[in-house]
Amino acid sequence: MNQNELNIERNENGGKRVYPSLFLGHGSPMNAIEENEFVEGLRSLNKTIPIPKAILAISAHWLTNGTFVTAMEHPPTIHDFGGFPKALFEVQYPAPGSPSLAKEIQTLVKSQSVQLDYEWGLDHGTWSVLKHIYPEADIPVVQLSMDYKLPPEKHLEIARELLPLREQGILIIGSGNIVHNLGMVAWDRLNEIYGFDWAMKVNQKVKDWIMKGDTESLVQIRTKGKEFQWAIPTSEHYLPLLYTIGTQMETDSISFFNDKPVAGALTMTSVLLDPQPIFS
Repeated sequence: MNQNELNIERNENGGKRVYPSLFLGHGSPMNAIEENEFVEGLRSLNKTIPIPKAILAISAHWLTNGTFVTAMEHPPTIHDFGGFPKALFEVQYPAPGSPSLAKEIQTLVKSQSVQLDYEWGLDHGTWSVLKHIYPEADIPVVQLSMDYKLPPEKHLEIARELLPLREQGILIIGSGNIVHNLGMVAWDRLNEIYGFDWAMKVNQKVKDWIMKGDTESLVQIRTKGKEFQWAIPTSEHYLPLLYTIGTQMETDSISFFNDKPVAGALTMTSVLLDPQPIFS
């Protein structure tokens, strides 16, 4: 019996399935079209987590003044990068949108005003990972933006307000990187599994804090010293992790995968919050 059949059986037997929450290290856009161990790690999720009704993605690449959620029926595939091969620009991920989910998010988030957006779509922080997990692009996807004016604790608060979605068949995905400093990347080792000592230290501390439930340290990470400031010189790739951690439940088990560095100053570490079924 596969995972989706198991979910159906649970539902028919009166079970209430709580869906996982994910943080995905997305790294280079080239991961969308290359074959490597990180791509294989993403593909494995298709076999190990239930198929959701819809997906809410929070990407490092949608920073806004205010908080927005995509609300169109057919979100476009955004190629928000330059200098890459033509084949990458030809990739399309024609997943449907979900105006109803967008409006539900508007209702759930009380701490901030969430506005419906009809212009953005799916950026590479979202489609470059989803194309490996759900290659048929047949699951509705909405993106929630991150307000660059808000402090980390406010992003965590928004995430906690989104927690009920996990009980409604929605898969929540934050997409970024824990350690992400392009200015310190070893470009001559771009495709190597290699991390500077400071990058590995920071990555391990973040994992330790996640396991301990130390959200205060996770929120205040850039105050922890120069190595943490090197690892997270700007917050946009780190903040999606808080959207995952903010949706954690007491019943979740925590696991890490794709847990390796590349090019010295990037880590691909991904986090799965895997719930236990709750029976009513």
